[in-house]
Amino acid sequence: MDRQSWFETGTYLKYGDHRIFYRTAENDRETLLCLHGFPTSSFDYHKVWPALSEEFSLVAFDMIGYGFSDKPADFNYTTSAQVDILQALLADLKIERLHLLSHDYGNTIVQELLARREETRVDFEIDSICFLNGALFPETHRPILAQKILIGPFGPIFGRLIPDARFKGSLSSVFGPKTRPTDEESDDFIEIFKYNGGRKIAHRLIQYMRERTVHRERWVEALRRIDRPFRLINGLADPVSGAHLVERFREIVPHQKDIIELNGVGHFPHFEVPEIFLKYFFEFHGKPT
Repeated sequence: MDRQSWFETGTYLKYGDHRIFYRTAENDRETLLCLHGFPTSSFDYHKVWPALSEEFSLVAFDMIGYGFSDKPADFNYTTSAQVDILQALLADLKIERLHLLSHDYGNTIVQELLARREETRVDFEIDSICFLNGALFPETHRPILAQKILIGPFGPIFGRLIPDARFKGSLSSVFGPKTRPTDEESDDFIEIFKYNGGRKIAHRLIQYMRERTVHRERWVEALRRIDRPFRLINGLADPVSGAHLVERFREIVPHQKDIIELNGVGHFPHFEVPEIFLKYFFEFHGKPT
């Protein structure tokens, strides 16, 4: 499926003055919520969407500031605000229980959800959690150069002026050496990023990197206390959150043993090796592969 078809078969939630893009594949099966990362969108899941939709009723949305959702210049892009929108979407869709599949910044969204769940501020049941690559601990996050510039004093300028080729090169650098995106796939990433003025707010979106330090204790403790079925699928070649993330995860959450390590795969297992990802994801859920 191309990005235009993805967009045309989605719809919008009205959240205050803003529109939040989301997509569903509804059936009578259990619900799976797919969460994307920075700086991409729900379109990241398009390669695995058809197969997932055969086993689950699917929901995916573009966080505010991302993808095909609104990208207001004056919005406070905190993780708390993103989770508020997520909870509003689930309430609108009348979803009372779900499985979670998250990637990159989506993992941080789940950590906030888990913390809220402990505070009895979540009104739906979480049946299972599957994490893909993503920084769970600020001490192990290794941002690429573009991220470092975006979060620094020159971030507003860099976001607006970064050449397309530089963006594509930066994104490609977190993929595995043999699983990098094609030119056409790179075009999809950059065009969705730029859609509706995305360049002007990139420096605001990336502030979550600071939040991970501020909220470390609350988010990491919620991670330690996960009481749902859990699996981590990690591309070890990812320079941002690859093998070193797995090592730290085992130190901090030693009782969670279900970790799938993919050699030669980078930051986007579901995009780089969709068939392999599906094998391990369906295995986790006891589904046929």
